[in-house]
Amino acid sequence: MPKEEWVVKSVGEEDLPSVAKELIDWAQPHTIWLFRGDLGAGKTTFIQALAEQWGVEDRVSSPTFSIVNEYLGGDDQPIYHFDFYRLEDETEALDIGLDEYLTSGNICLMEWPEKIRNLLPDQYVQLRLEVLPDESRTFYASKHE
Repeated sequence: MPKEEWVVKSVGEEDLPSVAKELIDWAQPHTIWLFRGDLGAGKTTFIQALAEQWGVEDRVSSPTFSIVNEYLGGDDQPIYHFDFYRLEDETEALDIGLDEYLTSGNICLMEWPEKIRNLLPDQYVQLRLEVLPDESRTFYASKHE
């Protein structure tokens, strides 16, 4: 069950850095983040804003075909970015060593987590992005503990 909820409405692209910083502060100490939203909702774009706040200098892009990308944060800690959209079944996630990533203590950002529903840990932050008619976004986040 969600423990707390955080909502930011009418977010434009220019607001993403401040929204990312606010969410990072709110989400502490969670390291597992699930991103939900329709195709094109802006999940990867928001992950880019988060990565910038964490000091990532690498190019951040969706790991649609590789399933996982690794970035180095400003504190020299790895950040893992997953995209499970193309998975046929959960065993593919296990084959890439998902368990080791989840128990590493490092930040794990997961797009399309519904594809690995049975493999998700009990504790995580879930972020849902909703596109509004004016193309701005509303962000809904909850902590699951």
